[in-house]
Amino acid sequence: MTLGALINHDRPDIDAEFGKLSKMGLSTCQFVSWETQRRSDADAQQIKRCAEKYGVVITAFWCGWSGPRVWDFIDGPRTLGLVPPEYRQMRAAQLIEGADFAKELGVTDVVTHAGFMPEDPNDPKYPGTIEALKRVASHCLENGQNFLFESGQETPTTLLRAIEDIGTGNVYINLDAANLILYGKANPVDALDTIGKYVRNLHAKDGLYPVDGRELGREVPIGSGKVDFPALLAKLKAIGYSGPVTIEREIPDGDETNGVAQAKKYLGDILRSL
Repeated sequence: MTLGALINHDRPDIDAEFGKLSKMGLSTCQFVSWETQRRSDADAQQIKRCAEKYGVVITAFWCGWSGPRVWDFIDGPRTLGLVPPEYRQMRAAQLIEGADFAKELGVTDVVTHAGFMPEDPNDPKYPGTIEALKRVASHCLENGQNFLFESGQETPTTLLRAIEDIGTGNVYINLDAANLILYGKANPVDALDTIGKYVRNLHAKDGLYPVDGRELGREVPIGSGKVDFPALLAKLKAIGYSGPVTIEREIPDGDETNGVAQAKKYLGDILRSL
């Protein structure tokens, strides 16, 4: 397993972002883009030049979409991903455009939050969501790419059913170790019993379970939350995972670089012990 971190397209100096990772000794990244208007050939060439310059491999393109997004339990289900019918077709088209942009980058894994997938497959929103996801996954298949669910907003069983119902054979999971906890859906170590064979990428972050019915749990520095990283990484290794471990840090404390460096040391010590 290789350690990396996220690079966000909204940063003013992309070259500097790749440089920071290289300086910290990180060799991989996921490139995150909510900038739907910045997916031109020129943008792709700039990102590729920066990655090559610093020797950082882009393991996945995290593809955002436009429209409202509220990260909670009340407005989240009606604003996030492809589940809300009023945004579904627009966002499916943006994911397809994002997959083509990722292809220009030479990246095979396209990741997104699909939204709060209904746990009840008889929910009227479920068939349309699956149809839209199948269209996106089929386009990725034509591009020689994989489509990855970012985990967290659905239970592992719901996620497994969605992958089976899409049925294109190129749908996998970007396991966010903390999201399953932040959304109160599962323990990530136990979740591997259900979805482990589909994990192709990993977000390393930490968090606490929700304490009310409206707000998500709170993200905390890696190693201080409920994610059992020694057990998680050991179990991933046991089931054959050898892919990237991508540090994600979204704590608004203005200390992102130091936080990533601390996470690198913590996770590196665990990986060396496996």
